Amino acid sequence: MINQNDMRIADAGKMRLPEPGEAFNAVENAIYSRRSVRFYERNKQVPEYIVRRIIEAGRFAPSAGNSQPWKFIVVQDQTMIKEMENDVINKLKLVMKFAWYLDTWAKHKEWVAKLMMRFLPQMFHPVPFGAMRLIADGKLGLWHDAPTVIIILADKRSPGDPDLDVGIAGQNMVLTAHSYGLGTCWVSFMTPLAMYRKWKHRLGIRYPYKLMTSIAIGYPRGTPSGEFSRETKAIDWFGQDGTFKVLY
Repeated sequence: MINQNDMRIADAGKMRLPEPGEAFNAVENAIYSRRSVRFYERNKQVPEYIVRRIIEAGRFAPSAGNSQPWKFIVVQDQTMIKEMENDVINKLKLVMKFAWYLDTWAKHKEWVAKLMMRFLPQMFHPVPFGAMRLIADGKLGLWHDAPTVIIILADKRSPGDPDLDVGIAGQNMVLTAHSYGLGTCWVSFMTPLAMYRKWKHRLGIRYPYKLMTSIAIGYPRGTPSGEFSRETKAIDWFGQDGTFKVLY
């Protein structure tokens, strides 16, 4: 990791609140311009020192009781990445086969479908389920040929919510990578790797650690689209003078 004595951090005294209507600062620009990248330059690896700086940004993320419940694993071996991808695809094919039988049976047993939706709502949501089907059919890449993959494990003994803490650390890393002009993509479909004994051994997935997610990192191929949409949801606002309003 980076020696804290060598870290040159911007003078906190220069930080200030923006004036109304003022342009976004560097942090805001990184947040608003980040995109999930699924096309990478295959033969251009991310330098080690850059990956270390990205991970350091994750290490400085807040966590409950400063427990830092994460473990980061960097994989740049393309043969290993391909092997992991093939094993994930094989497991997803089994999931799709199971889902087909379940769907066929559920036409006559509606309670089965309702039960599965109740206990596995995220898995059977149309968005991730559709993506899993595409990956299993070879129509969608897993890490999209990214040259670097950072796998994140979480220490389940940690106080608070280690899943949340891992997500905060990952967001720090994603934004830092984007600020360097790199592309990133969150990839959680790789969690079936934990079902393989060999990957548990090679990746150190054993108690108290649990495989949580991964981040693909590389140089974007082309220019990521500026087109995107974010739903605007109502914000309940209780003012300091006791008033209440709804903002959109």
